[in-house]
Amino acid sequence: MNKKILGIGNAIIDIFVQVSDDYLKKNNLHKGSMKLISEDEFNKLISSIKIKKIVAGGSAANTMAGISYLNGNSFFIGKINNDEFGNLYKKSLEDAKVTFLYLKKKENLSTGASIILITPDSERTMCTYLGVSSQLAADDIKEEALLDKGLIFLEGYLWDKGNSEKMFKHVIKIAKKNKIKIAMSLSDIFCVQRHKKDFLKLLKDDLDILIGNENEMTELTNSKNLLSAVNKIKNTKKLIVITRNEKGSLAINNSNTIECESSKVKKILDLTGAGDLFAAGFLNEYVNNQTSIKKCLVNGSILASKIIQKIGARI
Repeated sequence: MNKKILGIGNAIIDIFVQVSDDYLKKNNLHKGSMKLISEDEFNKLISSIKIKKIVAGGSAANTMAGISYLNGNSFFIGKINNDEFGNLYKKSLEDAKVTFLYLKKKENLSTGASIILITPDSERTMCTYLGVSSQLAADDIKEEALLDKGLIFLEGYLWDKGNSEKMFKHVIKIAKKNKIKIAMSLSDIFCVQRHKKDFLKLLKDDLDILIGNENEMTELTNSKNLLSAVNKIKNTKKLIVITRNEKGSLAINNSNTIECESSKVKKILDLTGAGDLFAAGFLNEYVNNQTSIKKCLVNGSILASKIIQKIGARI
């Protein structure tokens, strides 16, 4: 039986739309970024676009769905409302054979949703209304839900001062007490810019594994290039995983650097979820098979290559 892996993150419905570069400029959107928007802004954007596809998403949930695709044993905790999007979200996890450990109920905010704008170059720009997902609190996570897990995966998107910070610390305290490994994704360069000091403290004091892309890691370490970032971050003595798009990926393990080429693809359709699915391939191999770090990188690359050849972040 594969070890149980639990993801904790924002429970978000993904709404996919194909747009021009001019649409991004017109709406003052930075290509490739994730922008948090209000419910009013969300409704305004929705009224101006033609929806191509609606699926359940959320970074950590996408990773858990990827682990399930690999016949892993995955679980997810994220906050939803008992509404139309909430029902769709719960069903999507069940369809992906991910065990959902949150009991939905009537909330004061609607289930979160993200409008994912795909430009002709296959890059994605996200406008996210977090809704009730941002209110996930320590009280929503029971200790018994964590105890039998081999690894807990937290997404950087979820970090914020207040309830989110308390929730992180609640989870980390239980994990440490029970010798459960903790991994976290940096999620987005703008998350890193907002929470750099907090993320570095989490890495130093609490995390076993940190996963992010090249831009996020250079930002986190205040570096001008990847080599400088690697030299700075290897001193943490933690397992650091860095994705580099078509340049492949690398990991820093006990001050050793392991590199991996990217997997070849025929045609890129959508980069949404590439990092999430890379994490799925890497973590599933790391937790269950405990083979070489190089094999973990290879498996992450293979799964990422599959997802970018389709629209959406679920295989």
